[in-house]
Amino acid sequence: MAKPKSALTCGCPVAAFQKMISGKYKLRIVWDLKDGPLRYGEIRNGLLRGTIGSSEIAPRVLSRELKALTETGLIDRKDYGVVPPKVEYRLTRKGKSFVPVIAAIRDWGTRHLAPAGPGDMPGMAAE
Repeated sequence: MAKPKSALTCGCPVAAFQKMISGKYKLRIVWDLKDGPLRYGEIRNGLLRGTIGSSEIAPRVLSRELKALTETGLIDRKDYGVVPPKVEYRLTRKGKSFVPVIAAIRDWGTRHLAPAGPGDMPGMAAE
């Protein structure tokens, strides 16, 4: 029986892309890093802005997302090797090239997923 191919080796760029960005916070982390390097706490606080419901992000979840983004080459982790620890995360060249994609997703969401105002038909935002 043949071993199933992973999304990254199947030759399907859409599946590979989906696997790379899967996760609750990855897109938002990359978006928040577009303006420059951030420390762990700054990333966590940025993810909490505008959230409804839970006001906590499990440190293990955020660490896992940051590690995955580092492994895919979208962000870089810089450890300054000082006490107290100082670690910053920044976009790599590959990560910076991804920001316009997220901007396009954001623009699409603004047009098509914005809450309907009085008299607007659901899902039909004004162009």
